[in-house]
Amino acid sequence: MMITRARRSVSALALLLAAGLPQTVLAAQPRESTPVLDYEPADSLEGNFLSAYIAGASRDTAAAATFYREAVKADPRNAELVERAFISLLADGALPDAFRTAEKLIARDPTNGLANLSLGVRQIKAGQWAAARQNFSRSGRGAATDLTATLLTAWSYAGAGDGKKALETVNKLRGERYYNTFRDYHAGLIASVTGDNAEAERRLKAAYEADRNTLRIVDAYARMEASLGRTDLAIQAYSDFDQLSPRHPLVRDALDKLKEGKPLTRLIGTAQEGAAEVLYGLGSAGSTQGDELPAVIYLRLALYLAPDHALARLTLADTLDRMKQPERANEAYAQIPAASPLKLNADIQIGLNLEQMGKGDEALAHLDAAMKAHPDDIDVITALGNVQRARKKYEEAAATYTRAIRLIGDRPQANYWTTYYFRGTAYERAKQWPKAEADLKKALSLVPANQPAAKAQVMNYLGYSWVDQNVNIDEAFKLLQQAADASPRDGMIVDSLGWAYYRLGRWDDAVRELEKAVELKPGDPTINDHLGDAYWRSGRRLEGKFQWQHAKDLNPEPDDLTQINAKLKDGLPDIEKPTATAETVPAPVAAPHNAENPELPKGAPQPHEAPGAADKAKKSGG
Repeated sequence: MMITRARRSVSALALLLAAGLPQTVLAAQPRESTPVLDYEPADSLEGNFLSAYIAGASRDTAAAATFYREAVKADPRNAELVERAFISLLADGALPDAFRTAEKLIARDPTNGLANLSLGVRQIKAGQWAAARQNFSRSGRGAATDLTATLLTAWSYAGAGDGKKALETVNKLRGERYYNTFRDYHAGLIASVTGDNAEAERRLKAAYEADRNTLRIVDAYARMEASLGRTDLAIQAYSDFDQLSPRHPLVRDALDKLKEGKPLTRLIGTAQEGAAEVLYGLGSAGSTQGDELPAVIYLRLALYLAPDHALARLTLADTLDRMKQPERANEAYAQIPAASPLKLNADIQIGLNLEQMGKGDEALAHLDAAMKAHPDDIDVITALGNVQRARKKYEEAAATYTRAIRLIGDRPQANYWTTYYFRGTAYERAKQWPKAEADLKKALSLVPANQPAAKAQVMNYLGYSWVDQNVNIDEAFKLLQQAADASPRDGMIVDSLGWAYYRLGRWDDAVRELEKAVELKPGDPTINDHLGDAYWRSGRRLEGKFQWQHAKDLNPEPDDLTQINAKLKDGLPDIEKPTATAETVPAPVAAPHNAENPELPKGAPQPHEAPGAADKAKKSGG
């Protein structure tokens, strides 16, 4: 089965605890069929199959579904072709078509796991609980499959009103710690839906005591406590999570409601929603671990059962982004209801995606409108600055970041270190180095210790800037060495370390590090240009010219291209070997790596729910 990649190890159950990823999601009701797009079917079976295969390899689910549908028309008895079409239809959200195709697959192969799972989901929505259980019993074997079948079966008993049998079924889950946590989480939800409030309280409290770092568990527990009149415990649970993952929109919304004396609804209200929660957990796990196609399929099925599952919508949109489908992702973001606490986050992501799609003017207009609607929101202002910076409007970006920084006030500055970092990069590119240096140092002092990769990026930018100006060389070298130790597989950071060696006149060391950097990021023109310089200085002039030519072929920036052409013509001028003494010179002539798009979180705070690092809401990024 194509879905086999989703059969992950038991340790992945941490992620199955309903982790909601950044962004804002799609799919209200499933479409009756794939919309007509600009895909012209081929004139032959072979042409449609090849087009579908290429679309699938490119992760274009809409095109794959279109071409596979045409291919099946030409060869309806080809079992492999029908299965490929089925998977593509599921991934594209054309669920009625997918269900009809699943019926054909089951007629030929009653053991087809994904087809049985899909038809069982359809039966849950129809309230056909016993029939759904029969399908789930034939959905295959494996850790994730057994987990899915067990939980969906338990929810089917809950839907039929048999709470005792539902709990007996979910209690069959045994194993590692996260099995137990996941079991208690769903047992608590089932008990709540079936009216066993004492058991719901016991099980959700057990899940919360085992894992206070997962938003979905925290949310379910806090809502239960609030429903029992223990508002103080609910506020404490949300506040503790806010310390771990600051500024999560759903947490802020819940806290505001509780402090205003407003009630909170239950996390899961029906057995159908509970089944959707199972599928959502699988989908979010797949998205986190890079299994995008299985993730999209699970999320489409989850949204079929629970169209209002906001975090499933968020996760689907984020996954579509990862699959390089920004247009489809933006469709998803746009469908978030205006009243949702996630709506502003969705608007921010739409603007950032428009920039990534090359629609910079639209992005600026969209984010400017969002900022005017929310003039005191730091995240939307920061996002506007990010797009201005990407459009090389550096002075405007710096002014926008300044507006955001003024709003920080008494809030914990560590939550906004990226805003200082981005303003520093904007000042640096605007050739206002003293201001840039102050902001970069401020950002470095604010980056939380539990974000070593982010800290490495700030050290890289500051250290590279010093090296390129030939100032503070010793301190810069220490920063870059620390950054490389923290992120040894980051080609940009390794390049910066190599460039520091180059500035020190240690040509052989520079060559060693820059060769590593090129191996890690072979398509970067700046790294290849640097390696050419190092080869030349170390006496390997033929190799240096070859590297410069390679850098030229990689589409460097216009100013860099002029310098590369000059080096190809005349080589590097003779110089005295540099020393490690600091001397003040003009601002950097080359932008520190990641100046335009540093490898830092994108957008505004993006809702996360996975345990561990993935459970922490992202901050404003580039």
